[in-house]
Amino acid sequence: MQVSIACTEQNLRSRSSEDRLCGPRPGPGGGNGGPVGGGHGNPPGGGGSGLKARAALVPRPPAPAGALRESTGRSTGMKYRNLGKSGLRVSCLGLGTWVTFGSQISDETAEDVLTIAYEHGINLFDTAEVYAAGKAERTLGNILKHKGWRRSSYVITTKIFWGGQAETERGLSRKHIIEGLRGSLERLQLEYVDIVFANRSDPNSPMEEIVRAMTYVINQGLALYWGTSRWGAAEIMEAYSMARQFNLIPPVCEQVEHHLFQREKVEMQLPELYHKIGVGSVTWSPLACGLITSKYDGRLPDTCRASIKGYQWLKDKVQSEDGKKQQAKAMDLLPIAHQLGCTVAQLAIAWCLRSEGVSSVLLGVSSEEQLMEHLGSLQVLSQLTPQMVMEIDGLLGNKSHSKK
Repeated sequence: MQVSIACTEQNLRSRSSEDRLCGPRPGPGGGNGGPVGGGHGNPPGGGGSGLKARAALVPRPPAPAGALRESTGRSTGMKYRNLGKSGLRVSCLGLGTWVTFGSQISDETAEDVLTIAYEHGINLFDTAEVYAAGKAERTLGNILKHKGWRRSSYVITTKIFWGGQAETERGLSRKHIIEGLRGSLERLQLEYVDIVFANRSDPNSPMEEIVRAMTYVINQGLALYWGTSRWGAAEIMEAYSMARQFNLIPPVCEQVEHHLFQREKVEMQLPELYHKIGVGSVTWSPLACGLITSKYDGRLPDTCRASIKGYQWLKDKVQSEDGKKQQAKAMDLLPIAHQLGCTVAQLAIAWCLRSEGVSSVLLGVSSEEQLMEHLGSLQVLSQLTPQMVMEIDGLLGNKSHSKK
């Protein structure tokens, strides 16, 4: 029997702030949340009748429109948000493995970075079958196995599209979604991932086939949620509509590039999807692959991403006229950063975090020091006033405007 987590637009509007955005409640034995894999069924236990149960159904005041309710870790200071309007709570900063794990950094450094991230409250770790030809997933899986952390305490996401050289090893056919995810799970040494992303849209695969395959892997326990990555708003809406039509499971979030120079999609397109169908945003590249730092400064350090084999496109971007202009614009933010007592990188990450509907911002770091610097953006976020945001918009001159 197909199980659907879809909610109508009316239901999304009417659900109270605590119902859709509150933190995890203590479960049996004092732990947080319910059983793994229980996100699409009814709560465990049979005590749903009587006066206590009826009292629990008393409606609560509605939440402010578009509010993302945050909670803060007591020991770490990390902030947690819902993944879109699902019930999954994720750290507002996540750790990505693109370029770094299995490639740019050693496995030892990767373990050190992951450990610090986890100890500072990051619970979202992102990877993909294509990263370093599968080595990133293997590295992440080996670290998780070695650390022995409770599986219920962190969120693993992977992305499916480019799995191999054969024609059947890429794309979003039912065959590759299922086989690709099983391959990822084998490399990660996990029974399931929390979120599986479709790592771009596929014009060769019918939307119904994609949504049915994603529903299948969720119902089989191979994933708990699914999302999209680099999809257009119309494609996401089509997937949602397909899920509603056939009682399937819709996507809960879109993974999207977002930084000071890449704004329109997150600011103009995704908020509407968030309000209408509950799709949130997990964003990546908050520093524009390092352009919003002083690391390049007219040169290419041997340790930077643009110097890695296979990243000629990034080298070209850094050395292009647009790239140089963006680096100069980023340096124009130095007075605001100095006023806040932070670096431009911290300011840029905090700026991404204040965007509506953004559930988590993925960090890509190659050292412990870089991670600690980026974690400092949480303190900057609380100091980022509307006036400062307007000042940043004025300096950049690229604020998105409605075309209506």
